[in-house]
Amino acid sequence: MKAQRFLQYPQKRDIVFVLGAGASRPDGVPLQRDILPQIISGGFHEIENSEIGSIVIDFIKENFNYNTHSGYYPQLEAVFGFIDYFIQHNESLNSKYTIERIRDIKEYLIKLIHYIVNLQTDKSSRYYDLFWKAVINNVPNSSIITLNYDALLEQAFDFLFKDHCYIDYSIPLMNYEKLPELAQYNFWVNPRMPVSVEEKINPIPIKILKLHGSLNWKYCNCCSQTLLTPWDRKIDLNRGKFLGYTYPDKEEYEYRCPIDGTEFRTLIIPPSYLKTMLHPVISQLLGEAAREIRATKKIVFIGYSLSDSDLHIKALFKKNIDPEIEVVVINPKQKESLEMSYKSLSNKAKFVYSTFEELLEDTTLSQSIFSV
Repeated sequence: MKAQRFLQYPQKRDIVFVLGAGASRPDGVPLQRDILPQIISGGFHEIENSEIGSIVIDFIKENFNYNTHSGYYPQLEAVFGFIDYFIQHNESLNSKYTIERIRDIKEYLIKLIHYIVNLQTDKSSRYYDLFWKAVINNVPNSSIITLNYDALLEQAFDFLFKDHCYIDYSIPLMNYEKLPELAQYNFWVNPRMPVSVEEKINPIPIKILKLHGSLNWKYCNCCSQTLLTPWDRKIDLNRGKFLGYTYPDKEEYEYRCPIDGTEFRTLIIPPSYLKTMLHPVISQLLGEAAREIRATKKIVFIGYSLSDSDLHIKALFKKNIDPEIEVVVINPKQKESLEMSYKSLSNKAKFVYSTFEELLEDTTLSQSIFSV
C-alpha cells in the first residue's frame, strides 16, 4: 500500500562531496583545457562544417593566435574573458563584431561546449555507479556539489530511484508544475513535496547542486524557468537549436518553451576570468550550496583543481566552511600550487593523491573516505 510522505533531511549532513572534471574524465568527458583545441583543430567535422562552428572558429582565428602543430591554444577562460569584457561594457569590437554579434558568439561557443561534452554523456558510467553504491552503503546522508556540465552522475542514479533515493536539484523546475502544456514533462518527482511511497520502504532525498549548470537543463529567459530534459540534449549546430525526439517513432522536433514559445537557451556557466554569477538559477544554487557547506561534518573534493577562474567557488567555501571540520582533497597531482590553494580554504585540508577511479576501486581507501 502506498502513502503520501514528506522526505525529510537531517539537520546536519555527514559529507558534502565536491566533484570536478577529474570525476568525469574516466568516462571520456574532456577537461576544460582540451575543449577549445577540439573545437578549432578540425577534429570534429560536424563543428567545422556547421554554421555556428564556423562563426566561432573565425572569431577565434581573428582575435587569438594559436598553433595546432605545437599544440599551443588560448585558454578557454581567456576567450570567454575577452568576450565578456565587451558584453559587460556594452561595447562593439568593430563593425563586424557588434555587441549583438558578440553576444551571439558567446552563446554559440557555449553550445559548442555543450555539443562536445554531450558526446561522452549518453552512456552508463561504471565509476559513478561505484560512487553511488559507496555513498548509499556508507554515508547516505550526503550532498553532492558538482562543477561538471555532464549528466553521467544522474544517469548512474537510476538503480536507486524510488526505493532508495530521489534526486533533489534544489531548483523549481517546470517539470513540477501541473499546467496542461507541461503535462508531458511531469514525469520528474519533486522530492520537496509529499511523495507516494510504499509503506515498507524509506527513500531519502539527495541534493545534486550543479553550480555551473547542466546539459539537461533548458532555460527560458522569458518566463525565467528551467525545464529538465534528462534524455534530450542534442543541438543542431547549423541553427543552434535544441532538438528533441518523439517516442517510439523518434521524430525530431525543435524545443521551445511550452509556456510562451520562447527559444530555450543553454544553462551552463562557461569558464571566464570575468565570470558573473547573477543568473537567477545559479544564484539560488549558490545559496543552497552555502547552507550545505555550513551544515556538514566533512567535505571531500574529488578531481577538482580549484581553478583561478573559479574565484566564486573559493569565496563560497571561504565564507561558509567551518575551520574545524575535516577537509579531504582527492587529486592525482601532487602539486604545491594545488595544496596551497586548498590550504587557503582550510588549514586542516588533507591530500590523497589518487584518481577518481583508483579511489573507488581501492576498498580500503574508499571506506576511509566515505565515512565520518
